[in-house]
Amino acid sequence: MVIIDKPAGLLSIPDRFDLNKPNAHQILTQQGKTVFTVHRIDKDTSGLLIFAKNSQTHRSLSLLFEEQKIQKTYLAIVHGKPPFEEGSINSPIAHSSAGDGRMIIHPKGKPSETLFKLSHAWKKFSQIECKPLTGRTHQIRVHLASIHCPIVADPIYSLKPNLKIDDIKNYVRKGKFEETNPDLIARTALHAHSLKFELNGQSLYFECPLPKDMKAVINQMNKWQ
Repeated sequence: MVIIDKPAGLLSIPDRFDLNKPNAHQILTQQGKTVFTVHRIDKDTSGLLIFAKNSQTHRSLSLLFEEQKIQKTYLAIVHGKPPFEEGSINSPIAHSSAGDGRMIIHPKGKPSETLFKLSHAWKKFSQIECKPLTGRTHQIRVHLASIHCPIVADPIYSLKPNLKIDDIKNYVRKGKFEETNPDLIARTALHAHSLKFELNGQSLYFECPLPKDMKAVINQMNKWQ
């Protein structure tokens, strides 16, 4: 296996329409590695991504994902606070009929379940730990939005596509020439934090820390909220 900490803004695999867009698979291949795609995470999501180095491992890992035997943990910074400190969101997800790439909660959608747990709450924001039990497109983003906790800076399902320091501060005193409203984060504040599974009789666990942009948001939350 090759396991990487994918930065936000990088595709997991080649784009369907523009093969020249930088992506993790391409970068590994250019380094002389033969890799097989096992799963993917959204372009703007940071964190752990697995590639197999041979066809046998690819089959084994793909089966583990298909049978939901890989425990995936994500960390999200969201608007608001969930109705319960922990629980399960079990709502079917389907493609929007508008054809705009959005996913929606729909009774005829595919069964989808996400476990969630409140990690920390500020006045107007929260950090939530999520464990998706299924692997639908945009699942965590759609499920959190459905309980009125859209992920911060999510360009599709949130209030706006960025978070500024003024959104966090209770009040702001601006000097005459002072710029006090820079973007703290301008991408979906979602991080693939850990992976846990068994392979060939061996228990494996991988974890990577929050990236700098999400840490910066949390630091400002702690300071002002």
